[in-house]
Amino acid sequence: MRFSLEDAIAVLSRTPAVLDRLVRDLPAELLIGNEGPETWSPYDVVGHLIHGERTDWMARARRILEQGETRPFDPFDRFAQFQESQGKSIGQLLDEFAALRAENLCALEALELEPESLRKTGMHPALGRVTLEQLLATWVAHDMDHVVQIARVIAKQYDAGVGPWKEYLSVLTDRQRA
Repeated sequence: MRFSLEDAIAVLSRTPAVLDRLVRDLPAELLIGNEGPETWSPYDVVGHLIHGERTDWMARARRILEQGETRPFDPFDRFAQFQESQGKSIGQLLDEFAALRAENLCALEALELEPESLRKTGMHPALGRVTLEQLLATWVAHDMDHVVQIARVIAKQYDAGVGPWKEYLSVLTDRQRA
């Protein structure tokens, strides 16, 4: 598939509503359940997405457009949500994510990116040279990865209850606990 900024924005604009419908007002045990040690709950994932909205996607897009490869991206703290989300309800997190995403998509559209802009490069601290197009495509894939993760974690809360049907449910066997 050829990258389309319009399609990317269409997907990115839907993620907050998808997550809202999926997890708002669920029982706490479904929101804090995870897949074992060092894995994330749906609550954790929403916090992680908020941190990305604040510090990752648009900050890196601007860095590419303004500084190219002359200044590498700042490292991204993949675990900042554990501190930043403390004391907040899932509803508060979902509302915050929706507001930040709307703000970021407005900012992205305001850049009025042309095809040549998408080819501009920046420097990732671990991956090296990346294009703006790759960053934006990753933003979309990252969203989908976490939507799938949340669905998988919720499904796994029912693992013991499905009985013999488990063999037909790949969502329960993906990423088995060690």
